Amino acid sequence: MAMCFGWDLGGVNVKLARVEDGRVASVTQIPCPALAEPRKFDLAVEEALGLIGESDASHAVTMTGELSDVFASRYEGVAYLVGLMRKSVGDGVRFYSLDGFVDAHGAITGWQNVASANWHAGAALAATVEDSGLLVDVGTTTTDLIPFKEGRPCAAGRTDGDRLTEGELIYRGVVRTPVMAIASQAPFKGRMQGLAAERFATMADVYRLTGELPEDADPFPSADNRGKDLEESAARLARMLGRDAEDADIVAWRALAHFLGRRLLDQIEADARAVIEREELGPEAPVVGAGCGRFLAVALAGRLGRPYRDFADLTPCDDEAREMVSRCAPAAAVAQLA
Repeated sequence: MAMCFGWDLGGVNVKLARVEDGRVASVTQIPCPALAEPRKFDLAVEEALGLIGESDASHAVTMTGELSDVFASRYEGVAYLVGLMRKSVGDGVRFYSLDGFVDAHGAITGWQNVASANWHAGAALAATVEDSGLLVDVGTTTTDLIPFKEGRPCAAGRTDGDRLTEGELIYRGVVRTPVMAIASQAPFKGRMQGLAAERFATMADVYRLTGELPEDADPFPSADNRGKDLEESAARLARMLGRDAEDADIVAWRALAHFLGRRLLDQIEADARAVIEREELGPEAPVVGAGCGRFLAVALAGRLGRPYRDFADLTPCDDEAREMVSRCAPAAAVAQLA
């Protein structure tokens, strides 16, 4: 039986996909410990290896964790993570590069093409199934807008910096992003008012109130380290307005949450339209949704009048793995591509 494990080493999550005979059998997501040191990656990888047990499977790795501020530079981060995986699973481990898989030596010497290349893997897999389209991967922290056509990704940017310039990376997601990054004003009781430029609330609070956030999508502490029920989320959102939750009923706080959710979708739509126009993607080219926030990709497809495809539809996978295949698309993609 041919087996491959696909790893996506993120700064806040480690994602692990198991592919057997060309089919994704399982996907696991392990939160990285909230430590201000590189050892947090060692602990997450160690936990993941405990789930694997003894195996002679191959391993393929992609990453975004090199951008973590526990490293002085992205090069240092790539070198650390490459060394960690080589030590953990052996010299045969392969690393995903924008130019194809490379060994540990190639990953370090060509680190610029390995750093934060996970977005490319998902689009590369999508391009083997769909003639053209726009992969919209909405995660806890970022949103990727990756066009593909003629069997390959056609993004204009290669690095995170270039992709931010090209509108192909939006550093906003549905969980960890502070509300203050989404809007500076919001309506309350019939008037627009300013929002505090403080991390009083995150988008996880917003999407809990709208009812769209999957229950297990937010394993991180809340902004005030308190609970995550609707009332507590409303209290954090009220603080963004300099108010208490008792100043309005839950209907008003939900209305505020829907406003903020629309603002993020507006930002994604504006950049998506620019990318689609630049690449001249035809009207039949679908939006391919991935990530725990892919409910925004579904809404985006509706706004754009385009068909929608779930990432899990693009690769063979067991039924019980479908949800996590779509949430952890890069991990599933590198395992399949390897």
